Amino acid sequence: MNVRFWGVRGSLAAPITPLRIKSKISAILEQVTPEDIENADTRERFLADLPPWLFGTVGGNSPCVSVSPANSKDYFIFDCGTGIRELGIDVCAESQKPSHYHIFFSHFHWDHIQGLPFFGPAYDPSVKIDFYSPVPEIEKILSGQMSSPYFPVHMENMGSQKTFHQLKGDVNICGHNIRFKKMNHPGDSYAYCINENGKRFIYSTDTELTAADFSKTEENKAFFQGADLIVIDTQYTLGEAIDKYNWGHSAFSVAVDFAANWGIKHMVMFHHDPTYNDQKLHSILQSARWYLERMNIKGIELTLAYEGLEISL
Repeated sequence: MNVRFWGVRGSLAAPITPLRIKSKISAILEQVTPEDIENADTRERFLADLPPWLFGTVGGNSPCVSVSPANSKDYFIFDCGTGIRELGIDVCAESQKPSHYHIFFSHFHWDHIQGLPFFGPAYDPSVKIDFYSPVPEIEKILSGQMSSPYFPVHMENMGSQKTFHQLKGDVNICGHNIRFKKMNHPGDSYAYCINENGKRFIYSTDTELTAADFSKTEENKAFFQGADLIVIDTQYTLGEAIDKYNWGHSAFSVAVDFAANWGIKHMVMFHHDPTYNDQKLHSILQSARWYLERMNIKGIELTLAYEGLEISL
Protein backbone atom coordinates (compact mmCIF):
# COMPACT_ATOMS: atom_id res chain seq x y z
CA MET A 1 0.00 0.00 0.00
CA ASN A 2 1.07 3.57 -0.63
CA VAL A 3 0.46 6.16 2.10
CA ARG A 4 0.43 9.82 1.07
CA PHE A 5 0.06 12.98 3.15
CA TRP A 6 -2.10 15.85 1.87
CA GLY A 7 -2.57 17.83 5.09
CA VAL A 8 -0.52 17.54 8.29
CA ARG A 9 -1.41 20.56 10.46
CA GLY A 10 -3.67 20.34 13.48
CA SER A 11 -6.38 22.61 14.92
CA LEU A 12 -6.64 24.79 11.81
CA ALA A 13 -4.95 25.37 8.48
CA ALA A 14 -1.79 27.46 8.73
CA PRO A 15 -0.48 28.61 5.32
CA ILE A 16 3.08 29.91 5.23
CA THR A 17 3.13 33.70 5.45
CA PRO A 18 4.89 36.11 3.06
CA LEU A 19 7.14 37.18 5.94
CA ARG A 20 8.32 33.60 6.49
CA ILE A 21 8.96 33.13 2.77
CA LYS A 22 11.05 36.32 2.72
CA SER A 23 12.92 35.10 5.78
CA LYS A 24 13.73 31.78 4.06
CA ILE A 25 14.96 33.56 0.93
CA SER A 26 17.10 35.92 2.98
CA ALA A 27 18.66 33.04 4.94
CA ILE A 28 19.46 31.17 1.71
CA LEU A 29 21.05 34.22 0.08
CA GLU A 30 23.30 34.70 3.10
CA GLN A 31 24.79 31.26 2.45
CA VAL A 32 25.40 31.61 -1.29
CA THR A 33 28.98 31.95 -2.54
CA PRO A 34 30.05 32.71 -6.14
CA GLU A 35 31.12 29.07 -6.50
CA ASP A 36 27.58 27.93 -5.67
CA ILE A 37 26.11 29.61 -8.75
CA GLU A 38 28.79 28.90 -11.33
CA ASN A 39 26.62 26.47 -13.28
CA ALA A 40 23.55 24.24 -13.09
CA ASP A 41 25.38 21.47 -11.23
CA THR A 42 26.77 23.74 -8.50
CA ARG A 43 23.35 25.34 -8.03
CA GLU A 44 21.73 21.92 -7.64
CA ARG A 45 24.37 20.86 -5.10
CA PHE A 46 23.90 24.06 -3.15
CA LEU A 47 20.14 23.62 -2.97
CA ALA A 48 20.46 19.93 -2.08
CA ASP A 49 22.71 20.80 0.87
CA LEU A 50 20.26 23.29 2.37
CA PRO A 51 18.40 22.12 5.50
CA PRO A 52 14.87 20.88 4.71
CA TRP A 53 13.23 23.53 6.90
CA LEU A 54 14.82 26.19 4.70
CA PHE A 55 14.39 24.70 1.23
CA GLY A 56 10.81 23.48 1.52
CA THR A 57 7.88 23.48 3.94
CA VAL A 58 5.78 20.91 5.81
CA GLY A 59 2.70 22.68 4.46
CA GLY A 60 -0.27 24.37 6.04
CA ASN A 61 -3.28 22.17 5.27
CA SER A 62 -5.24 20.41 8.00
CA PRO A 63 -5.37 16.59 8.26
CA CYS A 64 -5.87 14.32 5.28
CA VAL A 65 -3.99 11.08 4.57
CA SER A 66 -4.68 8.68 1.70
CA VAL A 67 -3.92 4.99 1.31
CA SER A 68 -3.78 3.42 -2.15
CA PRO A 69 -3.91 -0.39 -1.91
CA ALA A 70 -1.54 -2.28 -4.21
CA ASN A 71 -4.13 -4.43 -5.96
CA SER A 72 -7.29 -2.37 -5.86
CA LYS A 73 -8.75 0.61 -7.70
CA ASP A 74 -10.46 1.75 -4.53
CA TYR A 75 -8.99 4.65 -2.59
CA PHE A 76 -8.92 5.02 1.21
CA ILE A 77 -8.91 8.47 2.81
CA PHE A 78 -8.48 9.30 6.48
CA ASP A 79 -10.04 12.63 7.44
CA CYS A 80 -11.25 15.50 5.29
CA GLY A 81 -9.20 18.47 6.44
CA THR A 82 -8.27 21.14 3.92
CA GLY A 83 -5.66 18.76 2.47
CA ILE A 84 -8.40 16.79 0.72
CA ARG A 85 -8.80 19.67 -1.73
CA GLU A 86 -5.22 19.07 -2.90
CA LEU A 87 -5.94 15.33 -3.15
CA GLY A 88 -8.97 16.05 -5.34
CA ILE A 89 -6.97 18.30 -7.66
CA ASP A 90 -4.25 15.66 -7.95
CA VAL A 91 -6.51 12.71 -8.77
CA CYS A 92 -8.56 14.75 -11.25
CA ALA A 93 -5.36 15.31 -13.24
CA GLU A 94 -4.68 11.57 -13.50
CA SER A 95 -5.46 9.75 -16.75
CA GLN A 96 -7.09 6.90 -14.80
CA LYS A 97 -9.01 8.53 -11.99
CA PRO A 98 -10.21 6.55 -8.95
CA SER A 99 -13.95 5.98 -9.11
CA HIS A 100 -14.56 4.73 -5.56
CA TYR A 101 -13.43 6.41 -2.34
CA HIS A 102 -13.71 5.12 1.22
CA ILE A 103 -13.46 8.00 3.70
CA PHE A 104 -12.86 7.33 7.40
CA PHE A 105 -13.23 10.02 10.06
CA SER A 106 -11.19 10.11 13.25
CA HIS A 107 -13.75 12.59 14.60
CA PHE A 108 -15.72 15.60 13.41
CA HIS A 109 -13.87 18.64 14.72
CA TRP A 110 -13.68 21.36 12.08
CA ASP A 111 -10.07 20.80 11.09
CA HIS A 112 -10.96 17.22 10.07
CA ILE A 113 -14.04 17.93 7.95
CA GLN A 114 -13.78 21.45 6.53
CA GLY A 115 -12.10 20.36 3.28
CA LEU A 116 -14.94 18.07 2.19
CA PRO A 117 -16.98 20.80 0.42
CA PHE A 118 -13.92 21.46 -1.79
CA PHE A 119 -13.24 17.82 -2.74
CA GLY A 120 -13.72 17.86 -6.53
CA PRO A 121 -14.54 14.16 -7.07
CA ALA A 122 -17.51 14.50 -4.67
CA TYR A 123 -19.34 16.46 -7.39
CA ASP A 124 -18.84 13.80 -10.10
CA PRO A 125 -21.95 11.60 -10.61
CA SER A 126 -19.78 8.68 -11.76
CA VAL A 127 -17.89 8.60 -8.44
CA LYS A 128 -18.90 6.50 -5.42
CA ILE A 129 -18.00 7.66 -1.92
CA ASP A 130 -18.52 5.57 1.20
CA PHE A 131 -18.20 7.44 4.52
CA TYR A 132 -17.32 5.58 7.73
CA SER A 133 -17.30 6.41 11.44
CA PRO A 134 -18.29 4.70 14.69
CA VAL A 135 -20.32 7.86 15.40
CA PRO A 136 -24.02 7.74 14.42
CA GLU A 137 -25.71 10.20 12.04
CA ILE A 138 -22.63 10.83 9.89
CA GLU A 139 -24.67 12.33 7.08
CA LYS A 140 -26.38 14.78 9.42
CA ILE A 141 -23.06 15.87 10.91
CA LEU A 142 -21.37 16.43 7.54
CA SER A 143 -24.43 18.13 6.07
CA GLY A 144 -24.44 20.54 8.99
CA GLN A 145 -21.34 22.39 7.80
CA MET A 146 -22.74 22.54 4.26
CA SER A 147 -25.91 24.38 5.14
CA SER A 148 -26.89 28.03 5.42
CA PRO A 149 -25.43 30.27 6.69
CA TYR A 150 -22.16 28.31 6.82
CA PHE A 151 -21.81 27.26 3.18
CA PRO A 152 -23.75 28.04 -0.03
CA VAL A 153 -23.57 24.54 -1.57
CA HIS A 154 -25.52 21.86 0.27
CA MET A 155 -24.39 18.26 0.50
CA GLU A 156 -27.28 17.01 -1.64
CA ASN A 157 -25.84 19.11 -4.47
CA MET A 158 -22.74 16.95 -4.50
CA GLY A 159 -23.42 14.68 -7.46
CA SER A 160 -21.43 11.65 -6.31
CA GLN A 161 -23.11 8.45 -5.13
CA LYS A 162 -22.77 8.70 -1.35
CA THR A 163 -23.31 6.00 1.29
CA PHE A 164 -22.90 6.45 5.04
CA HIS A 165 -21.82 3.65 7.39
CA GLN A 166 -21.80 3.64 11.17
CA LEU A 167 -19.05 1.21 12.15
CA LYS A 168 -19.94 -1.39 14.74
CA GLY A 169 -16.82 -3.52 14.40
CA ASP A 170 -14.14 -4.51 11.91
CA VAL A 171 -14.97 -3.92 8.25
CA ASN A 172 -13.59 -5.73 5.18
CA ILE A 173 -13.24 -3.64 2.03
CA CYS A 174 -11.82 -5.20 -1.13
CA GLY A 175 -9.99 -7.78 0.95
CA HIS A 176 -8.56 -5.21 3.38
CA ASN A 177 -9.43 -5.56 7.05
CA ILE A 178 -9.94 -2.23 8.81
CA ARG A 179 -10.48 -1.97 12.53
CA PHE A 180 -10.93 1.04 14.80
CA LYS A 181 -10.16 1.94 18.39
CA LYS A 182 -11.41 4.81 20.53
CA MET A 183 -8.60 7.06 21.74
CA ASN A 184 -8.39 9.79 24.39
CA HIS A 185 -9.57 13.13 23.00
CA PRO A 186 -12.32 15.60 23.99
CA GLY A 187 -15.47 14.28 22.33
CA ASP A 188 -13.56 11.09 21.40
CA SER A 189 -11.36 10.33 18.41
CA TYR A 190 -10.89 7.00 16.66
CA ALA A 191 -7.69 5.41 15.42
CA TYR A 192 -7.81 3.08 12.40
CA CYS A 193 -5.67 0.09 11.46
CA ILE A 194 -5.56 -1.27 7.91
CA ASN A 195 -3.94 -4.55 6.88
CA GLU A 196 -2.56 -5.49 3.46
CA ASN A 197 -0.37 -8.50 2.66
CA GLY A 198 0.88 -8.77 6.23
CA LYS A 199 1.67 -5.04 6.52
CA ARG A 200 -0.17 -2.90 9.06
CA PHE A 201 -0.76 0.84 8.92
CA ILE A 202 -2.25 2.81 11.84
CA TYR A 203 -3.72 6.31 11.67
CA SER A 204 -4.04 7.79 15.16
CA THR A 205 -4.42 11.55 15.11
CA ASP A 206 -5.87 13.72 17.91
CA THR A 207 -4.69 11.29 20.56
CA GLU A 208 -3.62 12.19 24.08
CA LEU A 209 -1.77 9.06 25.16
CA THR A 210 -2.39 7.76 28.67
CA ALA A 211 -1.11 4.88 30.78
CA ALA A 212 -4.01 2.79 29.48
CA ASP A 213 -2.60 2.99 25.95
CA PHE A 214 0.67 1.42 27.15
CA SER A 215 -1.07 -1.39 29.01
CA LYS A 216 -0.42 -4.86 27.55
CA THR A 217 -4.08 -5.78 27.18
CA GLU A 218 -5.20 -8.17 24.46
CA GLU A 219 -7.12 -5.35 22.76
CA ASN A 220 -4.06 -3.08 22.69
CA LYS A 221 -1.79 -5.89 21.52
CA ALA A 222 -4.09 -6.79 18.64
CA PHE A 223 -4.27 -3.18 17.50
CA PHE A 224 -0.76 -1.77 18.05
CA GLN A 225 1.77 -4.57 18.53
CA GLY A 226 4.39 -4.71 15.78
CA ALA A 227 2.67 -2.29 13.39
CA ASP A 228 4.78 -1.35 10.38
CA LEU A 229 3.77 2.31 10.30
CA ILE A 230 1.89 4.62 12.64
CA VAL A 231 0.82 8.19 11.93
CA ILE A 232 0.41 9.68 15.39
CA ASP A 233 -0.39 12.99 17.03
CA THR A 234 2.80 14.70 18.28
CA GLN A 235 1.50 18.25 18.50
CA TYR A 236 3.24 19.22 21.73
CA THR A 237 6.56 19.29 23.48
CA LEU A 238 6.47 17.66 26.92
CA GLY A 239 6.20 21.03 28.67
CA GLU A 240 3.27 22.03 26.49
CA ALA A 241 1.55 18.69 27.03
CA ILE A 242 1.76 19.21 30.79
CA ASP A 243 0.38 22.75 30.50
CA LYS A 244 -2.36 21.57 28.13
CA TYR A 245 -3.34 18.41 29.95
CA ASN A 246 -6.64 16.99 28.69
CA TRP A 247 -6.59 19.06 25.51
CA GLY A 248 -6.39 15.81 23.54
CA HIS A 249 -2.90 15.85 22.01
CA SER A 250 0.43 14.15 22.77
CA ALA A 251 4.03 15.17 23.36
CA PHE A 252 6.50 13.82 20.79
CA SER A 253 8.57 12.10 23.50
CA VAL A 254 5.53 10.25 24.85
CA ALA A 255 4.67 9.12 21.31
CA VAL A 256 8.22 7.79 20.89
CA ASP A 257 7.85 5.84 24.16
CA PHE A 258 4.53 4.52 22.88
CA ALA A 259 6.03 3.31 19.59
CA ALA A 260 8.86 1.62 21.51
CA ASN A 261 6.38 0.03 23.92
CA TRP A 262 4.55 -1.65 21.03
CA GLY A 263 7.49 -2.45 18.77
CA ILE A 264 6.23 -0.19 15.99
CA LYS A 265 8.75 0.03 13.16
CA HIS A 266 8.10 3.47 11.71
CA MET A 267 6.52 6.48 13.42
CA VAL A 268 5.37 9.57 11.51
CA MET A 269 4.99 12.73 13.60
CA PHE A 270 1.65 14.35 12.71
CA HIS A 271 -0.94 17.02 13.55
CA HIS A 272 1.61 19.82 13.81
CA ASP A 273 0.83 22.86 15.90
CA PRO A 274 -0.36 25.70 13.62
CA THR A 275 1.95 28.18 15.40
CA TYR A 276 5.12 26.20 14.63
CA ASN A 277 7.22 27.24 11.65
CA ASP A 278 9.28 24.80 9.58
CA GLN A 279 12.47 25.36 11.55
CA LYS A 280 10.68 24.65 14.84
CA LEU A 281 9.12 21.45 13.48
CA HIS A 282 12.44 20.13 12.18
CA SER A 283 14.07 20.95 15.51
CA ILE A 284 11.38 18.84 17.21
CA LEU A 285 12.19 15.99 14.82
CA GLN A 286 15.85 16.28 15.80
CA SER A 287 14.86 16.32 19.47
CA ALA A 288 12.80 13.17 18.97
CA ARG A 289 15.76 11.44 17.30
CA TRP A 290 18.03 12.61 20.11
CA TYR A 291 15.52 11.21 22.61
CA LEU A 292 15.61 7.83 20.82
CA GLU A 293 19.39 7.83 21.12
CA ARG A 294 19.41 9.02 24.71
CA MET A 295 16.94 6.34 25.78
CA ASN A 296 18.81 3.71 23.74
CA ILE A 297 15.64 2.83 21.80
CA LYS A 298 16.43 0.73 18.74
CA GLY A 299 14.49 -0.24 15.64
CA ILE A 300 12.22 2.78 15.20
CA GLU A 301 12.37 5.05 12.17
CA LEU A 302 11.12 8.60 12.78
CA THR A 303 9.70 10.84 10.06
CA LEU A 304 8.16 14.30 10.16
CA ALA A 305 4.90 14.43 8.22
CA TYR A 306 4.84 16.97 5.39
CA GLU A 307 2.56 17.54 2.44
CA GLY A 308 3.56 15.28 -0.43
CA LEU A 309 5.32 12.71 1.74
CA GLU A 310 4.77 9.20 0.39
CA ILE A 311 5.58 5.94 2.20
CA SER A 312 5.18 2.52 0.62
CA LEU A 313 4.53 -0.61 2.66
